[in-house]
Amino acid sequence: MPVNRAMAFIRFTKKGKSQKLLHLLKYKNKPEIGEEMGRLYGLTLVQEGGYSGEWDLIVAVPLHPLKQKRRGYNQSEKFAKGLSISLNIRSKEVLERRKFTETQTKKSRLQRLENVDEVFDLKDSENINGLRILLVDDVITTGATLCACANVLLANGAKLVDLATIAAGGQ
Repeated sequence: MPVNRAMAFIRFTKKGKSQKLLHLLKYKNKPEIGEEMGRLYGLTLVQEGGYSGEWDLIVAVPLHPLKQKRRGYNQSEKFAKGLSISLNIRSKEVLERRKFTETQTKKSRLQRLENVDEVFDLKDSENINGLRILLVDDVITTGATLCACANVLLANGAKLVDLATIAAGGQ
């Protein structure tokens, strides 16, 4: 997919501090970690990267409604909220997850791509035509989920899509 930039705040290391932090965020009811990571990363992007004014909208990768209800929040939306505050850009839920999918953590790259094929769609009333979008998620490994979401945004008129995650890395 034609992505403009792909960025991550920290490097994911299995059994390292980054994994512990992400597990607290996702599985131990600590949504404030996501928001704070977003706020800090947003400040870093502006102060050290000169990224002020680069995007019109921040969009988080959505969770399936059942998974979000079980967890109580979407960790990627918390990250988006923190970025929104620091970058002074609105964050909005414009994507929806139409299918429930199994966790990606133990899947190969091909299995991940197949697992998210035709899973995401634009919400009915959303108009993103001509917008520069920062698409955010918690972790990027193969990029399958972000790719599926970015393709939906681009197919519905987004001018460009950049990617930002809390962490990047593989198994």
